[in-house]
Amino acid sequence: MSEPVPSITSAPEPLAVDQARRTRSYLIQMSIRVVCIIGAVLVDGWLRWALVAAAVVLPYSAVLVANAGRERTTHETSPVTPAAAPALTELSVPDPAAPPTTPADPGSSPAATYTTPGPARVIDHVDD
Repeated sequence: MSEPVPSITSAPEPLAVDQARRTRSYLIQMSIRVVCIIGAVLVDGWLRWALVAAAVVLPYSAVLVANAGRERTTHETSPVTPAAAPALTELSVPDPAAPPTTPADPGSSPAATYTTPGPARVIDHVDD
């Protein structure tokens, strides 16, 4: 079998792009936390406690998301399947012991008429 062909789609995301995505995600979550803290100071009742709880939980989740690391996606390495090898077929050769036959085409030679299969092999080849 032939070896798989490498694909450009299997290349990982550049490190700078990955770091920018993770930093942006962390900053968005920390911005939401700041809004929760300011909201907890301004409102009263059950909403205050919900905003305090969100402000406490958000740093943990933000760090988990930011440290999740690079995505490891796998792609098929060879989207093109190799063509099958050409088939070998038997080639008929004239039988020296058989009586000669008359060719169907009067312009062809008697050697062009094959009567029995012989040991020779021919590769069937189809041009693409």
